[in-house]
Amino acid sequence: MNNLNLDMIRAEFPALHTRTVYLDNAGGSQVLRRVADRIHDYLLTTSVQLGASYAESQAASEKVLMARRSVAELINAQHDEEVVMGGSTTGLMFLLTAAILPSIQAGDEIIVTNSDHEANIGGWLRLAKAGALIKVWEVHRDSLQLELADLDALLTTRTKWIAMTHASNVLGTINPVCDVAKRAHAVGARLCVDGVAYAPHRLVDVQDSGADVYVFSFYKVFGPHHAVLWGKRDFLLSLPTLNHHFIGAEILPYKLQPGNVNFELSYGCIGISEYLAHVGTMLGASPAVSNRQRMQLAFNAFSQHEDRLAEKLLAYLRSKSTVKIIGLSQLGKNQRMPTISFVVADRLSEAVVRHMDGFNIGIRFGDFYAKRLISALDLAAHGGVVRVSIAHYNTAEEIDLLVRHLDEAIG
Repeated sequence: MNNLNLDMIRAEFPALHTRTVYLDNAGGSQVLRRVADRIHDYLLTTSVQLGASYAESQAASEKVLMARRSVAELINAQHDEEVVMGGSTTGLMFLLTAAILPSIQAGDEIIVTNSDHEANIGGWLRLAKAGALIKVWEVHRDSLQLELADLDALLTTRTKWIAMTHASNVLGTINPVCDVAKRAHAVGARLCVDGVAYAPHRLVDVQDSGADVYVFSFYKVFGPHHAVLWGKRDFLLSLPTLNHHFIGAEILPYKLQPGNVNFELSYGCIGISEYLAHVGTMLGASPAVSNRQRMQLAFNAFSQHEDRLAEKLLAYLRSKSTVKIIGLSQLGKNQRMPTISFVVADRLSEAVVRHMDGFNIGIRFGDFYAKRLISALDLAAHGGVVRVSIAHYNTAEEIDLLVRHLDEAIG
């Protein structure tokens, strides 16, 4: 088992040197200095329009292309032109569903879940105006999981899309996307996966996932407020252009990036892959291995460390009779993320979080834009859940501090 050098890790994140304990990482991780340095470099040396013949424009064009290639490597895309970047997961999903809309016929069926962030629900619901029938795959109230048997009951030969999250941003559950992909493809449907709550904790492999579309935001993965949507090349080529009329349907990814990407934020994202590969090297990766293998070694160490911290918190919560963990109460084998939600009997979630504010411990309460899930589980009366979301740069001492003050708040 490879242990992280947390002093080295935390030195990469300048904001960790403040008094605040950051345990709201599912809302947005802290940003790598490497990322900020690249954004700074781009803005001060190559902040020009792309595609001109002069030197600075040529350099800027190469930087933006480097960014696309770096993201393609990070997610294991087969072609870098499959990488569509934009301002947010929500924005990219609205663009995607707008592009899909002309292909929808009356009676086509689309399956969404009631456990997703609204980013992977709202856009799909808009397709109902073209005649699509929207079905909801609901979380099982007892297991708090998306049961495959329930999906099987929804699938028909008219199913065109399934939209689901790789990991719930409230429950923390890792969902069986590979199994869902096989079921989708067996009936001629496609799968769209929201990886926002998965990508900070596991190395994304879009090819291995079986998905046809995969999307997540970099600001959850140690980077800037920027996002990526990956799609299989043949599928993306089949979509109409969303750009100017002279940007043809064959021009990927530009046809799906109206107004173009944010150049400096795209370039900053190279720092994410660079950091992950660096951690893999520090953990002993052979000089002969690929960057992807280095990144995988880093994420293996991240998940082991995060699991230790998550179990420390879960064990405390399991010991409190007034606490209900919303999601799996045990870690299991690759079954949940270190995103832990709970409610306290006869107490508003806000009151618990406000208590923690006084000790500079950043956690959060609410529905986290998974409003349908909070409603389905009858959690609105608590004001939503208390959510603690751990990242690999958090320490055991921070969790101990959290537990100590939680005990005061819970009683």
